[in-house]
Amino acid sequence: MIEVLKYSNLVDTIQLLQRPYLDHTRLKTQVLEILNCVRDNGDSAIYDFIFQFERIRMDNFKVSEMECNHAANDVSDDLKAAINVAYENIKKFHLAQQQDTMQVETMPGVICMRKSVAIERVGLYIPGGSAALFSTLLMLSVPAILAGCKEIVICTPATSNGKLNPNVAYIAQLLGIKEIYKIGGAHAIAALAFGTTSIPKVNKIFGPGNQFVTIAKQLVQEYGVAIDMPAGPSEVLVIADANANPKFIAADLLSQAEHGPDSQVVLLSNDVFIFDKVIKEINAQLTSLSRSEISKSALQYAKFVLTKTIDEAICLSNAYAPEHLILNFEAADLHIDKIVNAGSVFIGAYSPESVGDYASGTNHTLPTNAYAKAYSGVSIDSFVKKITFQKLNYLGLKNIGDTVIKMAMAEGLDAHANAVKVRLDSLEV
Repeated sequence: MIEVLKYSNLVDTIQLLQRPYLDHTRLKTQVLEILNCVRDNGDSAIYDFIFQFERIRMDNFKVSEMECNHAANDVSDDLKAAINVAYENIKKFHLAQQQDTMQVETMPGVICMRKSVAIERVGLYIPGGSAALFSTLLMLSVPAILAGCKEIVICTPATSNGKLNPNVAYIAQLLGIKEIYKIGGAHAIAALAFGTTSIPKVNKIFGPGNQFVTIAKQLVQEYGVAIDMPAGPSEVLVIADANANPKFIAADLLSQAEHGPDSQVVLLSNDVFIFDKVIKEINAQLTSLSRSEISKSALQYAKFVLTKTIDEAICLSNAYAPEHLILNFEAADLHIDKIVNAGSVFIGAYSPESVGDYASGTNHTLPTNAYAKAYSGVSIDSFVKKITFQKLNYLGLKNIGDTVIKMAMAEGLDAHANAVKVRLDSLEV
């Protein structure tokens, strides 16, 4: 039964919405053993783990161009057309994020610049498991390509018969990506982090996954490999008023609940009557959903909260910092400046979260577990480093030199001061 709560104050109510804490101590130990095994034994460990976890005997986990092309042929023309539309929208939105080199003359003779430089080698993890999320390949590979990453490596679990997922194959073919490996789980993250005889080591790893994958990504950071962001179970928070359609709200909540039994589902409203209507719609829609049992498990922990006002709901949402935030109330556009913590926001009755997951153009790789308070979703910026440059002529050094010398001496770093002094002295001579 879904729990309906009444807002009391921000501190107490956010405590009631607290995400469940999971003690991963034992799981971390297991994942660390997998990472160390792959680091020490390379490809042979990968083959052993594929058989251990997936019961598949594999001769070669690297996907050949012929295998990729053959798998892509199994995708229907209708789905190819849908993928193409999504690709164009995602490309258009991310292309607009590209930035030229910035140059500023901070004072006469002192030129400062900042330039975006692509990360050379990136690894993209594309989940398989209970749902093969091929859309994630679009969301990660498009900005990687636009950013100019020289090497893009894909790891994704094989299908039950040891083949490459056809939809992943089609997208890889569409985008011209050649480095594909049929590997899933923590051992895939280990392969990308450490490299093996077959798989190149990458500089940064992207993509969602199960608890093993999530913990593996967190642990490999200790070995100098960057990751996109901390990740956890998927989540949605809907803010609705009395005018919102309960059928729409129920559909949005269920679209997240079907991700997994640990998915987070929250509804905030200033209308006391809407909760029963939404619960009735949820029960009606569940009967026709293929993943209804998974959704039911997630809904056991769903939280519905009655607030006095929409502003109160927004305040509570900012404290919760959801991955997906849906604003399904009148004049929602007038409230967007109040949103300060969210991964991605969906404005109005006709903006379901599903469109962001697939085809509107925004990225669906987003911070969860309240990390939206400090992290952004994946964008072109995720695939580049920002390098700064400075160039001074004699006039510039003369103008700024005294400032640097005084500050360096005040910190007791006289060698820093001397690096300026010797230049000024030589130029004066």
